[in-house]
Formats: sequence, C-alpha cells, structure tokens
Amino acid sequence: MNHLKGSTSPYLLQHSKNPVDWYSWGDEALEKARRENKPIFLSIGYAACHWCHVMAHESFEDETIAALMNGNFVSIKVDREERPDLDSIYMAATMALTGSGGWPMSVFLTPDLRPFYAGTYFPPISRHNLPSFQDILTSIASSWRDNHDEVERISGKLTEHLQRHSASPEIGTAFSQELLDVAVKQLNHSYDWGFGGWGQAPKFPQPMTIEYLLRRASRGDELAAKIARHALSAMAKGGMYDVVGGGFARYSVDNIWKTPHFEKMLYDNAQLALAYLHTWQITHEPFYKRIVIETLDFIQREMTDSEGGFYSSLDADSEGVEGKFYVWTQEEIQKTLGSEFEFFKAAYGVTVQGNWEGKTILQRALDDTTIAVRFKIRPEFVPDKLADCHSRLLAVRDTRVRPATDDKILTAWNGLMLRAFAEASKILDDKQKASEYLEVATRNADFLVTALRPDGNLKRVWRSGQTSNEVFLEDYSSLSIGLMELYQTDFNNRWFVTARELCDEIIELFSDPAGGFFDTPNNGKPLPVRPKDIQDNAMPSGNALACEALLKLADFTGNGIYHDLAEKGLRLASEAAVRYPTAFARWLSAADYALDNIKQVAILYAAGDENAKSFLDIIHEGFRPNTIIAASTYPPSEGAPALLMDRPIMDGKVTAYVCEQFVCKLPVVGSAQEFRKQL
Repeated sequence: MNHLKGSTSPYLLQHSKNPVDWYSWGDEALEKARRENKPIFLSIGYAACHWCHVMAHESFEDETIAALMNGNFVSIKVDREERPDLDSIYMAATMALTGSGGWPMSVFLTPDLRPFYAGTYFPPISRHNLPSFQDILTSIASSWRDNHDEVERISGKLTEHLQRHSASPEIGTAFSQELLDVAVKQLNHSYDWGFGGWGQAPKFPQPMTIEYLLRRASRGDELAAKIARHALSAMAKGGMYDVVGGGFARYSVDNIWKTPHFEKMLYDNAQLALAYLHTWQITHEPFYKRIVIETLDFIQREMTDSEGGFYSSLDADSEGVEGKFYVWTQEEIQKTLGSEFEFFKAAYGVTVQGNWEGKTILQRALDDTTIAVRFKIRPEFVPDKLADCHSRLLAVRDTRVRPATDDKILTAWNGLMLRAFAEASKILDDKQKASEYLEVATRNADFLVTALRPDGNLKRVWRSGQTSNEVFLEDYSSLSIGLMELYQTDFNNRWFVTARELCDEIIELFSDPAGGFFDTPNNGKPLPVRPKDIQDNAMPSGNALACEALLKLADFTGNGIYHDLAEKGLRLASEAAVRYPTAFARWLSAADYALDNIKQVAILYAAGDENAKSFLDIIHEGFRPNTIIAASTYPPSEGAPALLMDRPIMDGKVTAYVCEQFVCKLPVVGSAQEFRKQL
C-alpha cells in the first residue's frame, strides 16, 4: 500500500500510484523500520527533476523492482525542497561515499537513520557503467541479512564522518575591506570573459555573486560593474532566458547560455530579477528594466497562486519530452510572424535545421544596432518590434501542453520573491507596473504571515490549505528580509513588527553558542546530525540570510545585541568566502553591509503632506544597498521602528533625519534638494 496520498508535495504525489509501498518521512515509517529491523531506502528528489522522473518510470513503476523494495526495505520518499535538512545530511553522506552527488539521491539507512550505501540515479539494467537498481537492491538485502556486522561498521564510520563534517566551523577572523577587495579580484580571475559567468558547463547563473559585485559597483568599483553587466547581458540573450515568456531556466548545459535545463525555479527568478533591477538603477539602461518586468510578469502569470503565494517551479518536460514547450521550428515561427519573420529570423539566427535536436532555442544572434542597420530602422525601435513578435509567439505557445507546475508554496523561496516585487514597486519608473507589483507584494506578505504562520508558528510549506510541520532557518531569515523590504516600500508597521518577531525567534530557536545558527530549530526531532550549512547553494545560506536580517534590524532598532550576533556569525565564513567567493557570495554582501557606513534615514511628515513622496523618490533614484529607511506620519504609531522615535517634524513640513556611522546630520526641513545633497 502506497502512503503518499494527501502529501503537500507534488513530487511525492507523482509517486502516489507507484506499486512501491512508499512512505513519507515520519514516525510511521521510522517505527516500521525499527519494529521489523529492515533497512530504509531513502529516495530524495524534487518535482522538476528530469532524472527523478526517468528513475521513477524505469524502476519505481516496475512491478518486479517494487516487489523487491516492498519485501526487503522500508521505502521513504522525500521532497528535498520541503526537507532541506534531510537533503543536506544525506547529500553529505552520498558525497562521502561516491565523491559526487545530485538528484535523484538514493541512500540506504539503518533503522536508526545511519547511512551505509548511497548513489544517485540507478538504471533498471546495467548501463553507462552503472549497476542495475535491481542488482543494488538484491545485494544490499543480502548484505543486511548475511553480513550485518559490516553494514554496522560502515554506517558507524560514515556517521562519525558526518558528525565531524557538520560540526560548527571554527570562528575565523573578522571580514575586512581588504578581504572584500581580494574577493573581487578572485571573481575577475575566474570569470569567463568569452561567454560570461563562472565555471564550465553546466553553468549556473550566480545571482548572489552578481549582487555582491553590484554593491561594489554602486560605490565606484568599475571592475565589479564591468563583470556584473557582462554576465547579465550574456544570460539575457536567450536560451537560458525565455525571451518569449520571460523568466530564467535553472542553468545552461553548455558554456554559451544557449541550451538550458528547461525547468524554471522560483528562487532563481527572484534573485535574478533583483540583480537586473539593481543594474537598471545603476545604469538606467532600458534593457535591464525590460528583463525585470518580463521576469516578474512571468511570475505573476504562471507562478502565482490565487491566495497570493508563489509556486516553486515549472517542470522541464511536457508530454514526456524535455524542452518541448519552449522550442520552435522555423515553419512555426514563420507562420506566426508573417511579414515580420525575416526581421525576427535575422535577430535570432533562425534556420531550417534549428540549433538543438532539429528545433530552435531562441537566442539573439545580432544586436539591436546591427539589426537596425540591416533593416534600415532606428536602433531604439528594435526592442519594440521584437517585443511584438515575442507577444505573438507567446500566444501560440500558450496553446501547447504546459509543463507541470510544482504548486507548493515554500516560505524561504517566497521571501526572496517578495523582496523582488517590493523593490521593483518602489524603484521602477513605470507607475502602472509599480502599483501592480506593490499589490502582488502585499498580497504575498499577507498570505505568508497568516497561512504560513498559523497560531503564530511559522511553517515551511503550504499547499491547498495544508501546511507542513517543519520549518528551517532559511524560512525565518528569508521572510524577515522580505518583510523589511516591504516595510521600506509601503511603511506599514505590520511588516516591520513581524520581521522583528521572526528575528527574535531565530535567536531563540536556532542559535549556536559557538556562533551563527543551526539550520533546524532546537525543538525539532533528532537526526543523526544537526545540520549547519554555511555554504551558499542555489538558495543563499540560511546563516548568511540570518546575519543580514539581524544587521538590518539592529539599524532599525538600535539594539546592539542583534548586531553582535550577526558579527559573530559572519566570522564563520570570512576565510572561505575569500577563497571561494562564488560559494559564499551572500556572505560577502552581508559583510559589505556590516563594514560600510550605513545610512539610517528617518522621514516624518504631517498626514496628507504629499511632499513626502518626493523625499522617498530621491532615495530610490540610485542603488543604495546600505541604506535603511523608516517613514511615518507624525507622531509614529506603536510598533514603528525606534529609528523614528523622538524625532519631531519641524515647521509642519516633511523632516528628514540622516545618520551615518553613529553621527546624525542636521535635519532637513521641507527641501528635497537639500535632502539629496545629504544622501
């Protein structure tokens, strides 16, 4: 009997009709393993994972293999996105045993949860130098029965290794500006100036690295600005970026950003939208703003729940074929565009034979200036002509069978996208979009602090009215930052009060006396190790996010305890971040904030004074990552940040207070231009 029906995870539900007697992770399955003294087969994956689907079809739908699993193992399915703690622990085990990792992850455990054998994808018959899954199952069942002492020895040694691996890293030296300078040089040294980005295929977008460079660029670092702009321009040409519908794929399988792994993840699009938004703030080039709007419009159109939450991902496959939804034939494009086909064909280098498996992945071949010369039009008209073509292609694409949507709502990922919509709403000079995005952000925040915080207790997952029991450090940290950003957009004290409560709960539930924070709360169920992962992956490290949230809260409240905890936490990553900056980029941004002369801005005004908006507009004219803003009618209401307290308005006019490095300047009264000078 399969036990996955009713799960909050679409990934688990995909397996609910397998002949395998699957359980979700929980007391029922773990007790069964202990009672029957059976090893656990733990399979970890996620809904948009292509090879997870392949292994499911080849093995988990096979009656013979299922019978072998059911007779010899307690089989447990885990969605890595719902349980990052389990994913972290058993990925470390897989890496230790095999030297590599990935998904699907296949791990065999003793009934007390100690791993003793692991791998990733196993084929149903031996191929690609991999043993067959059936042989693996037979061999492990035999070892468990006939060679149990050896299994115990391996599991004991591996668990000891995991405990050492997960031990809190030693507190290192404090970050310094010199270390941050070295990190930029490292990023330049390892940068791919030919095609953009870092590393070889598969090539990931690295939005956290780009954000760190943009922080440096905002203060005049020309090298950082050059790298960031080159990377963003390379990725937005198409392929990796969906030029027809907006939004980014998870990664490129080649070095030139042409062929994506077609799944689209919420966390990538949240972070990339911010990077393009901040680059537009710095450059005011329309190209970057267009990518922001197209990406956020895609999220609104395809990844937003009617309740206000954002979905997790779109699958890479449709109709069982990877990328089918996104690629084109020349004939389809010509039929759709008619008289504009030659123009579009030149822009994207469309050919009869295509550029991928006989089809075309759209990627720009010619820039705007070259196309303008060829077709005898002004360069500024090219983007609009292409946008019209994209719109017509999108209408055709919308008639196709869509990839599956993973419609669970994850707090941590939503916190990132909340921030993106909130910032876009206050920064973009398109009033209609700004208003639209603010509505999206406020609906999302309201949903997160109610549906995902029932009875005041934050949860990680929501789907169809059902929440999970688990919650993790990254959920608290990401939501705190998103709410603080929304507060700095609409200045509703509700968001600030909730962010402060969440930060206090981070300290209460996750603190490690040695410095930093554990990934799991102190009231969670015991596991072989209590993870504390400080490295950034596709999602920022929960520890880096927590440090960032506490630093900002310290500046809003004047409470030095928040700052001290963050400073101590930052020391965990100072040495690693300089050696491996792309793996610790969110830490670099948090350290940049901690080391800079933060500007604290308080704006107070009489109710109905419309001049206050002009002050706020000045703040948003440029990218000011190390400025925090509090604003209120006078007197500020209960729950407002301490930054606003004991600061009267003068002469009945808007009054702005700007403080920096523990020193406050003279208040600016009524003059927006004088306020601009102080900033």
